[in-house]
Amino acid sequence: MSKLYLLGLMLMASVSAEASLPQKVKTFPVDEVRLTSGVFKHAEDLDISYLMGLNPDRLLAPYMKEAGLKPNAENYPNWENTGLDGHIGGHYLSALSYMYAATGDEEIGRRLDYFLSELKRCQDASGNGYLCGVPAGKAIWKEIKEGKIDANPFGLNNRWVPLYNIHKTYAGLRDAYLVGGKEEAKDMLIGLTDWMMNVVSGLTDEQIQDMLRSEHGGLNEIFADVYAITDDEKYLDLAKRFSHRFVLNPLVEKKDVLTGMHANTQIPKVIGFKRIADLEGNQDWSDASEFFWNTVVNNRSVSIGGNSVREHFHKSEDFSSMMTSEQGPETCNTYNMLRLTKMLYQTSGNSDYMDYYERALYNHILSTQNPVQGGLVYFTPMRSGHYRVYSQPQNSFWCCVGSGMENHARYGEMIYASHDNELIVNMFIPSVLDWKEEGIKFVQETAFPEKENTKIRIETGKAKKMKISFRCPEWVNKEKVYFLINGEKAEASLNDDYYTIERKWKNGDTVEMALPMELRAVQLPDHSAYYSFMYGPVVLAADLGKERLDGQFADESRGGHIASGPQFPLQNMPVIVGEEKDLLANLKKVSADKLEFSLSGTYPSSYDGMILKPFYKTHECRYMIYWELVSKDELKQRQDELARLEAERVRLQNITADIVACGEQQPESDHFIQMENSVIGSEQGTPWRETKGWFSYKMKSNGKPVNAVMINSFADGSRDAELYVNGLKVGDINGGSALQTLKLPKELLKASEWEVKIVRGKSDVTPRFCSIRMIFE
Repeated sequence: MSKLYLLGLMLMASVSAEASLPQKVKTFPVDEVRLTSGVFKHAEDLDISYLMGLNPDRLLAPYMKEAGLKPNAENYPNWENTGLDGHIGGHYLSALSYMYAATGDEEIGRRLDYFLSELKRCQDASGNGYLCGVPAGKAIWKEIKEGKIDANPFGLNNRWVPLYNIHKTYAGLRDAYLVGGKEEAKDMLIGLTDWMMNVVSGLTDEQIQDMLRSEHGGLNEIFADVYAITDDEKYLDLAKRFSHRFVLNPLVEKKDVLTGMHANTQIPKVIGFKRIADLEGNQDWSDASEFFWNTVVNNRSVSIGGNSVREHFHKSEDFSSMMTSEQGPETCNTYNMLRLTKMLYQTSGNSDYMDYYERALYNHILSTQNPVQGGLVYFTPMRSGHYRVYSQPQNSFWCCVGSGMENHARYGEMIYASHDNELIVNMFIPSVLDWKEEGIKFVQETAFPEKENTKIRIETGKAKKMKISFRCPEWVNKEKVYFLINGEKAEASLNDDYYTIERKWKNGDTVEMALPMELRAVQLPDHSAYYSFMYGPVVLAADLGKERLDGQFADESRGGHIASGPQFPLQNMPVIVGEEKDLLANLKKVSADKLEFSLSGTYPSSYDGMILKPFYKTHECRYMIYWELVSKDELKQRQDELARLEAERVRLQNITADIVACGEQQPESDHFIQMENSVIGSEQGTPWRETKGWFSYKMKSNGKPVNAVMINSFADGSRDAELYVNGLKVGDINGGSALQTLKLPKELLKASEWEVKIVRGKSDVTPRFCSIRMIFE
């Protein structure tokens, strides 16, 4: 039994946690569940291969360098040697811990032991509990301890989000102890927490809140976990000090102010709010976490369960950017939303959380692993006719590679739950639960969703009276649900969306549940005329071919995670012509044995009969998940509008060599932003950056004859700025014009790289800049 499960039991009984929010249901640790077959087992096996394909010494190199030790190998490339060095090492430690617990694989166990022992060597060399891979990190922690804090959402004291980076190390150590069962990780985790406590010991709450403007993962959750492990109140106090009030306070007041925020910066903070709430019985913080979840899931997510465009929350009432961007939902977001969902489910027992969990697991998480080479996905575009990019083990080290390695090791943790001695079957995945506490095994045999049923077989030494409850999913046809016990029909009571059978179960007994599924058309939350088709919990997609899948398997470039190949014109994508009431009549199942459907009623008619299949089976192709519904009368007008918008997009794309979206984390990080006295914000869902000093980017020609800089900003005639390129003043920027183009002087035309710098002009602050392009006209 894992320490994570025992920790939950101890918290229920400990004196210090008497005021805690009780768990209504308990989920099982992954070491008590084994996957046996099916798509999730295949994904788990591929993930083992991916983990084994990585060189641990290369992942350890940043830690070795920071500890003053000689590394056994050089850093990996990509994000691992351009400022976020070491962050994958923390994810790797978590992934090894989960995979070892989930499978018992001996080689994974040896990797876990080796990686942890080498990290221990690094921590011992530091001498004060410090353990991190941030390049030259000791200098910035010293500055912070002295109260010198220069924070922005994407950096801290001129480093790329070091708090976010070190959070991955904390999380890895926690998981190695609680999930992997490694005792030495406990002292390492506490030592690293004591080190951080010392760093911030002299800071005021205001200084810490200023520091938390920089992305910091879920440090508040980690420190709360350390409190739960040690029962020492000082760590709970530290967790509360690391809770970002700028995000928390509106949530407590039930206000949605998320538009324009970097999505995955916020979700881990909320996980921390919920963890603290559960430990100290803080209903306000728990309600705030629930409000956040409802806002994101019900108002800001697409059918696959993902959220965000270009990593940011768009306007909840306008999903148009979701339908046009090549940078759709980010995998890390859903990874963290599932972690939050688990916590909310445990304290509520509400099956709505499991409905979302199942939908996101099948349609986003499972779909983000290439089923052949195991590569992992960053963005999943909703734009029709676009495609995804897959990581390669030796050169791709994005955040979604880190969380992705964990995702496919954690499939067992929410299949089952319990309440007293009642077994709860939440998901229909082939697996074996070894409920050691009750001395009984449950073997789930199913080919779901290909087959619409599941069967549980009981293995027990002696007969036992208990309840077995099955979730009644949101998508099931209740009128057709039935149960068989040992092959004969049986009755089950339905309460709170769970079917329950109570009897004395003996060895070899079986209970089977029918899971009749139906088609659904799911509209975007903004009620625009875009629909996704689902069969049961499964999102259906169309394969649109393999034309121009540029960079489908990523290189090591900073932007390699983006599917940057040509975007097919949206006016050429099929639409459904008709009325909403007739949508489902256009779909026909191809055969009884396959989850495939034929779609008719499309324009152009050449798409009639296109085949839809589960999105998690749709790989290495351009695809379509959402169809626009238009009436016959609207068709021509809508096609003309799309053609006009597409022509302008193509025109800009054709003259653009490089572009930075100002105020967006990854584009700015990818262009090595530097700044002084600069802040970001969002207006009507569009991020911006302004400065009372300056900010700069490194931009490239990418082999194109660049001769000008195009600047887009919010028009404000009271503001101005100056533009410098490679140190030369190119011109003045008039804040009264939203779009301006400044020609490069002759001496800059032969360059292939430039430092593009915006400097405050005569006004106190510059205009609010949205994008900067290097163009050729």
